[in-house]
Amino acid sequence: MNNFETIQKKAINEWQSLQENPEPVIYIGMGSCGIASGADRIWKQVHETISKEKIKAKVLKVGCIGPCYLEPLLDIQKPGFPRFSFNNVDEQKTIRLLTEFLNGEESKLKPLGHLDSQRKEIDGIKSFWDQPMLKNQERIVLRNCGIIDPENINHYIARDGFKGLLKALNIGPEGIIDEIKKSGLRGRGGAGFPTGLKWQFCREAKGKLKYLICNADEGDPGAFMNRSLMEGDPFALLEGMVIAAYAIGANTGYIYIRAEYPLAIERLKIAITQMNDLGFLGKNILNSGFSFEIRLKEGAGAFVCGEETALIASIEGQRGMPRSRPPFPATSGLNGNPTNINNVETLATVPNILREGGNWYAGFGTKTSKGTKTFALVGKVRRAGLIEVPMGTTLRKIIFDIGGGPIKPFKAVQTGGPSGGCLSEEFLDLPVDYESLTQAGSIMGSGGLIVMDEHTCMVDVAKYFLKFTSQESCGKCVPCRIGTTRILEILEKITQGKGEIKDLEILENLAHTVKNGSLCGLGQTAPNPVLTTIKYFKEEYLEHIENNRCPAAVCRDLVEYRVIKEKCTGCQRCVNVCPTGAITGPRSEPHNLDLSKCIKCRACYEICRFDAIAGDAIVIE
Repeated sequence: MNNFETIQKKAINEWQSLQENPEPVIYIGMGSCGIASGADRIWKQVHETISKEKIKAKVLKVGCIGPCYLEPLLDIQKPGFPRFSFNNVDEQKTIRLLTEFLNGEESKLKPLGHLDSQRKEIDGIKSFWDQPMLKNQERIVLRNCGIIDPENINHYIARDGFKGLLKALNIGPEGIIDEIKKSGLRGRGGAGFPTGLKWQFCREAKGKLKYLICNADEGDPGAFMNRSLMEGDPFALLEGMVIAAYAIGANTGYIYIRAEYPLAIERLKIAITQMNDLGFLGKNILNSGFSFEIRLKEGAGAFVCGEETALIASIEGQRGMPRSRPPFPATSGLNGNPTNINNVETLATVPNILREGGNWYAGFGTKTSKGTKTFALVGKVRRAGLIEVPMGTTLRKIIFDIGGGPIKPFKAVQTGGPSGGCLSEEFLDLPVDYESLTQAGSIMGSGGLIVMDEHTCMVDVAKYFLKFTSQESCGKCVPCRIGTTRILEILEKITQGKGEIKDLEILENLAHTVKNGSLCGLGQTAPNPVLTTIKYFKEEYLEHIENNRCPAAVCRDLVEYRVIKEKCTGCQRCVNVCPTGAITGPRSEPHNLDLSKCIKCRACYEICRFDAIAGDAIVIE
């Protein structure tokens, strides 16, 4: 029995003993989303309760399983049963779970579902995977997230971890690259360049010293795919990095990760230590003669450092600014040496491809966009969270079947983060792949999907993202530095009721100039929100310009709020959320709104269930 088989046998025994544990096993979702929802308090309450009640149980941390709207999530695995999942747990529910559910009183606290893939229904309790948000997914890169303890390498090994690395070491660098080419894997960071071809360029580049860099500088507002993956399954990323490094001939790797991800950083450090201890990292990996070390580089959060050459400059200790290309990083990157850069999802997908085969992975997705893609589904959608679907899945299926759709009528979805485009209802049946999104004027990006409803002002959305990109511009090239600022100024002018019809033509001309003249991807894609909102929501721009009216009642300079007495039920929800006391009135009677106190925060407008708050246009002289 070789060293890997010995390690694997030990890991499988530990995993099986966990499943067959004679005492209850309690799993708590301790990703950032879970902790933000109170999972840290649940963790504390569980330990206090089992100590007080003298309950013998094992308590484990897991990452985010995906449906963030259900957090905090707590699973209980009783002896002889699968893992039962409980959602939106608080301290009181935790106490009841540990005292009543563990004592066999299941009827009092019925689980959301169970995590047994073999049995779809157990005693009337459906599988957790049959939940609306999960049943339409295809989990490949996320297969371990929420299932394993991300700080225990044996859990990862027991679920076929490092089998991809073992195969990679057997077939050699050329065999690895051929397998990645067969898979059709393209860069999941947004550009969509074929991964196998990128690796080949770097391998064939002249130079004895080569580097591998993982881009974990996830900077899109509302995006959390890479963070959740690193928090929930750091070993997948690290295994993918070892395979990629072996393929291109690199002995040193960097994970460039933003400092705002402390939990991901902590779990990566733990995983790196454990992999070094077992011989999956460091010198002479699995007695193959190949050595590889991984270093963490914490970034300061500059959005432009998501661009490859700016990222390299930051690692070198310089200001994060893009460089002209060519030369490309594959031939002259970090310290002038050949360098390959992939993002977190790309590298974490690699072990699955090597383990199951390139042809297997190519069986998912479309002809030109193979495999699956993770998305952060957020905004005005009922079921927000982290999802993974085959490429080519339509926006309609993602937003409505998986996400449950918005409560109010759907208006738009933005794909690709701040540099993406805003697509209208006519694109709901658009397949989500690289080519289709580009043709519609948007991009895949790293995987952010922001859903908007009728209460969203598209001019305001364009202004919000242009403010972000103009602030994040490094200022190196004139089109981006000056162009995004001028675009933002015009958008602000329109949302203040001072716009003119000629501004629309100026906006489009400026947008195309910035798009065509900028040095890097930040400037080249920054105008997308403006161009798509003008193209698909031009009537909203015209309402702002011609009628000084914001149809969604968002732009503060164009709206004032009032209570519609006939619709107001006096429920006092608006009274409770108003920060200035502008709304008053006794319960069950129509309320009053004092305009002199109103700061136009929209809190009352958004919380009212009876459409009793109106946003009226202000006449601008």
